[in-house]
Formats: sequence, structure tokens, C-alpha cells
Amino acid sequence: MSNLRYELIEAEEHLLNQLRGLRRRHRSQGTLHPASDPSRLTMGQRVADAVASNMGSWGFIIIQSVILLLWVIANVTAYIEHWDPYPFILLNLALSFQAAYAAPFIMMSQNRQQDIDRKAAQHDYDINIKAELEIELLHQKVDALREKEVLELTTTVRDLTEMLKQAQDKAR
Repeated sequence: MSNLRYELIEAEEHLLNQLRGLRRRHRSQGTLHPASDPSRLTMGQRVADAVASNMGSWGFIIIQSVILLLWVIANVTAYIEHWDPYPFILLNLALSFQAAYAAPFIMMSQNRQQDIDRKAAQHDYDINIKAELEIELLHQKVDALREKEVLELTTTVRDLTEMLKQAQDKAR
């Protein structure tokens, strides 16, 4: 009980050292999440992100809706020559082409974002593990201080009890 030294398990110590090394590396590079750094993206990744962000915007949806409405009105009212009559087969072909062309770009962008999210989640997990270990160490230190105080209080009570007995013995 006198030797209240707590030590980390070897795996915990290895994890802490690994996390400290990662933190030093990221600080020296000037970024905490290197995968999300836009300057490191390839041309294809930048194009995929641009296409995905444009096609997922309200501006794109509104513009596309207006174009589709004008297409349908122009072919139904016959103010202009009917280049795509009622079942709008040409319009369906154009929309199918757009969807087939846009899907790979959107999927590439989503896959890259998923990789970034996975790395961020792993980083968060590592930080949580480190915080847990640090909290555990603090608990151990507080427990050691508490045990030391209890020992000192016990010793003090014993000494005071002894002094009280001596004082009572002298008084008799």
C-alpha cells in the first residue's frame, strides 16, 4: 500500500506514443486533416466535386425545371415546329444521358467524401481513446493522493489518540 505507483499497459503506452507522433506530424504539415486539403486533390477529384456540388444545388434544379417546362410547352403548343412530340422521347433520351453521365461524377465525389469522413472518424476515435487514457491516469493520480491523505489522517488520528491517552494518564 505504501508503493502506489500506477503504470500504463504496454498497448496503451504504444497508442499514446503513436497519437503524439501523429499530432506532431500534422502540426508540422500545418493541417489536421490532410485528406480534406483541396490543394492535394487531383484534377478528376476537383471536377467530380464541382459537378456534384452544382448538380446538387437549388440553382441547377430550378434551371433544369425551367428548361424542361419550356421544352414541354414548346412541343405541346406548336408555336415552334414539333421536334419532340408528346411522349417526349428525345427529352427522355437527353435526361437519361444526363443521369448516366452525372452518376459516376457524383459517386466519385461521394466516395472521396466517405474516405475523408472515415479518416476523420478514425481521428476522432483515436483522440477519444487518448482522452480516456488521460482521464484514467488522472483518476489513478487522484486515487493515489486520496490514499496518501487517508494514510496521513490515520497516522494523525493515531498520534492524537496516543497523545490523548498520555494526557489522560497524566491527569490520573
